[in-house]
Amino acid sequence: MPQYRVADLGLLPNVLSALRLPLAAIFPFVVDDARAALAVLFAAALTDVLDGWLARRRGQLTAVGAVVDPIADKVFAVTVVITLLYTRRMPPWAPLALLSREILEAPLLAWVLVSPRFRGARRAGARSNVPGKLATCVQFVAVVTAIAAPDLVEGALVASACAGTLAGVSYWTREIDRARRLAGGARRGP
Repeated sequence: MPQYRVADLGLLPNVLSALRLPLAAIFPFVVDDARAALAVLFAAALTDVLDGWLARRRGQLTAVGAVVDPIADKVFAVTVVITLLYTRRMPPWAPLALLSREILEAPLLAWVLVSPRFRGARRAGARSNVPGKLATCVQFVAVVTAIAAPDLVEGALVASACAGTLAGVSYWTREIDRARRLAGGARRGP
C-alpha cells in the first residue's frame, strides 16, 4: 500500500508537477497572445521534464508525486486542447489525432489490469520508450504549431496521429512479448 504523506507535497519535484495546475488556469486567458501562450506551454513542458528528472536524481519518487504528476499532466493537456478547439485554432478532429496513442493503449491497459499473467508485470511498472517519447514531442509540436503557425496545424496533427499510432503499436508489441515471456516462464516452472 503506497504511503501518501502531506509533507511530500513540499518536495521540489512535486511542487514542479503541481505548478502545471495554475499554468492550466492561465492558458485560456493568454491564448490570444502567441508569445504568452507559448511561454505557458514551454513553462509547463519544462516542469514536466524537470519533475521526473529531479525526483529520480534526488531519490524523491513518492506516492504523492505518482498521483500529482499525471493529474497535472491531464488537467494541463485537456485545458490546452479545449481552449485551442474553442478558439478554433485546431480542427474538431484534433483530439483524435492527439490521443491516438492513448486510444490504442486503452484496451492494452484493460488487458494488463485484468490478466492474471501480468501480475508480475504490473509490479514492475510500464516504462516509456523511444516511440512514446517521440509521440509526446510530436504532440507538443502540434500544439505549438496551432499557436505559432496555424497554417501548418493539420500537417502537425497528422504527424502526431502517426507518431501516436507507432507508440501504441510499440506498447502493444512490448506487452505481448512480456506476456509470452511470463507464460514461457510459468510453463517451465520449478
